[in-house]
This record gives sequence, C-alpha cells and structure tokens, in this order.
Amino acid sequence: MDFLKQIPDSKAKLVVTSPPYNIGQEYEEKRPLDDYIDWQSKVILECTRILHEEGSICWQVGSYTKRGEYYPLDILLYDQFKKLRLILQNRIIWYFRSSRPFGLPLSNKYETILWFSKKKQCLYNLDPIRIPRIYAPKIYWRPAKKKLSGGNPLGKNPGNVWLIPHVQNNHPERTVHPCQFPIALIERLVLALTNPGDLVVDPFIGSGTTAIASLLHNRRCAGSDKVKKYVDIAKERIQIMSNGNLKYKSLAEITNLKQRETA
Repeated sequence: MDFLKQIPDSKAKLVVTSPPYNIGQEYEEKRPLDDYIDWQSKVILECTRILHEEGSICWQVGSYTKRGEYYPLDILLYDQFKKLRLILQNRIIWYFRSSRPFGLPLSNKYETILWFSKKKQCLYNLDPIRIPRIYAPKIYWRPAKKKLSGGNPLGKNPGNVWLIPHVQNNHPERTVHPCQFPIALIERLVLALTNPGDLVVDPFIGSGTTAIASLLHNRRCAGSDKVKKYVDIAKERIQIMSNGNLKYKSLAEITNLKQRETA
C-alpha cells in the first residue's frame, strides 16, 4: 500500500499481478476469508486509482481449499472490482496441463485472469498476440472472380483459453519463489494491453517476472514485494536479462510449440 500511494493518479496503462491466495505461503499471513477479501479490496482500490482511463487491470488468481471445500478466488473477488464500476472485458483461463493437487476429487489444471478496465473501449492490440493457424486459411472467390484469403495473414485471435506451462522444477525460469509467473503469460498481456513506453505496475512483483516481460518489450515497470530475497532475485534476473543471458521460454516459442503439438 505504501508503494502504490507513491504512484500518481491514472499513470499505469496496465496493472497486472497475482496476489497471495490466502493459502499460507511463506510470504503471506493466512486470515479469515472476509478479512482477506477486505484487504484485497483496499489494494484493488489503489490500483484503480493509479489506472489510466484507457488502461487495464489483470488480476490473476487461483483457488484454495478449506475443510475440503473449494474456494474460487476470481468469483469471490469479482464484486470488489464491480463496486468500483470497472468493466470486465474478459475472463482468461490460464491452462497449464500438469496438475496441481488440492486434496479434491479433481486436480487443478487452470487459473484465471480477471481483465477489467475503466472504459468499454480500452487500449487493446490484437496483432502482436495473434497465433499461427494450424490449417491454411480458406480461400474464396468474390463475384469479380478475385481470389481472396479468408484469414488474417498475421494469424488468428488466441481466444481466452491460454495454454502456457507453469513454472515447475525443471523450468528454465525457476527460482526459489513458490508461485512464479511464466514470462510468456505476462508477455501476452503486456503486448496486448500496452504500447512501448507505457508504465506497467505489479504490486506483488515476487521474483520480477512482470518487470522482465515489460522490459523485454520496451515498457516501463514498477513493482513491490515485502520479502527482500524476492526483490533481490528480481533485480538479479533483470540484470541477467540486460546482459542477454536470461534463460526463459518466450511467448513466440511457446505459441509455436503449442501449434505443432495441436497439429
């Protein structure tokens, strides 16, 4: 909250983050559900204040269990955004195939991103995030017998279900952070919802993935974390990236691999 209060009104084109899930990780204090939602609402309020009129908030959350009951955080937090008159542009499903056990009959293979904006018409760039087509586009003939392609030559819309592997033990981006964003996930949001030079803010920046994804594409980034070792890791990763030695799975690499697997 101290960090967010230093940012002037309407400066961030994109606020993207993954807050603690209230599951008792080392960086959070597990609290009653009502207290957790109240705390999140205060953070969301500040994030809305700093959000540009054409900007977006992307709140990536999962779920947790309590006494054998499943709690989906995106559903529980939705009303906190709507109270601020934000508009839900979409609900993105981040699908990662491998399972995350929750002690329930069905293991968890996805999390969600709530994409909100202040206006219906927010900044949105589709072309940078188009994905290759599996099949050749349809060809059709106009009355003048002109041969035309039925698809965009840059590729197709990725839709709102994104297959991006999460960061496991054998992942090249793996750090000691227990819940780490893959760079490719934030790359897609940064490319779609900002322009070069825009400010991206992550109030729970953890190991610095949002900063890396932003800097890779000439965006500015500001973030905070209360755990010093994570901040140190983030700074180190940024330095390695600036030297051209950061090992990671880029969005382009993952997208092409996904298309080959599907085909």
